[in-house]
Amino acid sequence: MSTHGPVLPIWSCGGCDLPWPCPTRRRELRAEYADAPVSLALYLGAYLVQAAKDMPWAPAGALHRRFVGWTRQPPEVPQRSTATGPRP
Repeated sequence: MSTHGPVLPIWSCGGCDLPWPCPTRRRELRAEYADAPVSLALYLGAYLVQAAKDMPWAPAGALHRRFVGWTRQPPEVPQRSTATGPRP
């Protein structure tokens, strides 16, 4: 079980205090649902509904991007340094 779970009703991450799902939890969820992207979207959609009830002031589009929208984007890949120098 991840330490990066949601703290309700404010929907911050219990592990790092960022808005949930945080980048760490997103990576974990991508790995967990690697072969089931529709299931991941449904899982997060249920959280989206609950978050919308807890945060009625939050714009619907922002909540959608935060909870579900990122699932259709390719995973973030760390950028390599473009500095020149000796390579190992």
